[in-house]
Amino acid sequence: MVSKIKDKIISGKDITYNEAYSLADAPLNQLLEAADEIRKHFCGNTFDICSIINAKSGKCSENCKFCAQSAHYKTNIDEYPLLDKDIIIKNALYMAEKGVLRFSIVTSGKSLTDRDVDILAETIKEIKSKSNISICASLGLLTDENFKKLKDAGLERVHNNLETAKNFFPNVCTTHTFDDKVNALKTALKSGLSVCSGGIIGLGESMQDRIDLAFSLAELGIKSVPLNILSPVKGTPYENNKPLSEEEILKTTAIFRFILPSAFIRLAGGRSHLYDKGRKAFLSGANAAITGDMLTTCGISVDTDMQIIKETGYVVELMN
Repeated sequence: MVSKIKDKIISGKDITYNEAYSLADAPLNQLLEAADEIRKHFCGNTFDICSIINAKSGKCSENCKFCAQSAHYKTNIDEYPLLDKDIIIKNALYMAEKGVLRFSIVTSGKSLTDRDVDILAETIKEIKSKSNISICASLGLLTDENFKKLKDAGLERVHNNLETAKNFFPNVCTTHTFDDKVNALKTALKSGLSVCSGGIIGLGESMQDRIDLAFSLAELGIKSVPLNILSPVKGTPYENNKPLSEEEILKTTAIFRFILPSAFIRLAGGRSHLYDKGRKAFLSGANAAITGDMLTTCGISVDTDMQIIKETGYVVELMN
């Protein structure tokens, strides 16, 4: 069954919902091997690596139950307004020197003020004048005008995670909707920007919810898909969530590859909890990662990641 679905996908046909749901019960090793074959067929050995900076931290008005930066919970994280542009530029140039090809500016909150957008536009212009690193940003629900301003400054990609399946989303957040996120992605696309969107697993969702999320991403044509693994944060409603097993994480990654055969499936937050830092996942469907620290948790160093990429037979290249 796994082989038949794999061959169907490689021949250029889309997987159905029922076929995807059936993969949840497939033998793990068969599933992982087939996902890797699909990855090789559509993406070759190209690896897309990016880094992020927490450019504005805490005091977020939204109540996402997994998030340490929400003002609704007491998590004792560092809180600060938009970082000075020199700090952001320094971080971007450091990552560029290390061979990282993408740098994402991430800010907490539902949106940004026009003044903050202007500062970020200046920051992006300066980074682009000093390096060839591709600039991404995760800035909440911006207007078409603000997206255009940032694009004109050199922004190339906008990130906004859908987080989870549409049906499960109200269990995770009630201060904005799944459709708000979809509309933000569509606004960015309309402005001529590429988009990056994925989700987080370990929230209490079912495998069917994860599969539904993957289909939503496929319908939007998303080609960069971050897959986060919940790191339960003390003070949030999910602080006592049971960590996912390695098998569950690998199975989810592989099924995402079946549904999104030509996407860059990017291991993001929570990868540092994997015993091998993601090596097996990179041979089971995943072919991208966020390197360095995450927003409020520690990540994996760039040097370690570059070694992992080499050991798993990949080559770092920038893909659209």
